[in-house]
Amino acid sequence: MQRNYKFTIAYDGTRFFGWERQPGRDTIQGKLESVLSRLQGSPVELTGAGRTDAGVHARAMVASVRLDVRRSPEEIRDYMNRYLPDDIAVKEVREASERFHARYKAVGKLYRYTCYDGPVKPVFQRKYVSVLEKRPDVEKMQQAAAYLEGKHDYKSFCGNPRMKKSTVRVVDKIEITRKGSFIYFDFHGTGFLQNMVRILVGTLLEVGKGKIKPEQIPEILEAKNRQMAGPTAPAQGLCLIKVD
Repeated sequence: MQRNYKFTIAYDGTRFFGWERQPGRDTIQGKLESVLSRLQGSPVELTGAGRTDAGVHARAMVASVRLDVRRSPEEIRDYMNRYLPDDIAVKEVREASERFHARYKAVGKLYRYTCYDGPVKPVFQRKYVSVLEKRPDVEKMQQAAAYLEGKHDYKSFCGNPRMKKSTVRVVDKIEITRKGSFIYFDFHGTGFLQNMVRILVGTLLEVGKGKIKPEQIPEILEAKNRQMAGPTAPAQGLCLIKVD
């Protein structure tokens, strides 16, 4: 008998071509589905709460899947972790209601982007931070972030120029904090466009360098033009922290 399950998954995205399955390429979804198919003995489709880009990490991605197996959730988790590569772990498996769907039930996501601007290169964190050459002005970036919060059309911050659907999103919290040589950018919102968090970070860093003024942000939003925003920050600094 088929049951619906909710999976919570952590992964280091360094060597993967993102979440979404692609023929002939290593992806997170692809790896998970191949182990699940082996467990069930027939093809399995897994649905993620979102799609992270190539090189992006996650501490708690949520996915839903229907399985017809005679194992407890703990046994499913242990089987997965035995056969998955070292850079993907299933943290939890729970039986979910019939109606649970990881993508449609996701009401919010928290992403964290980490930058490092210390004098010595960060050997052990190098895969999870973006190294900056100069110290940016955090206060200016915080002023700019205030303009980016709320409900807006984020078309200027969308990496997909052919996006046909609405580019309006709600970003209810952007926090920028410094701890020593690390700068953390936390973004919480209902959902994010392709590359959106990385473009927001790239734009905020331009503000931090003095290349864009905080008060220019509303103009960039209004323009609905990707060329007006800053560059796309590197993937390795980005991590999906949790899905609501």
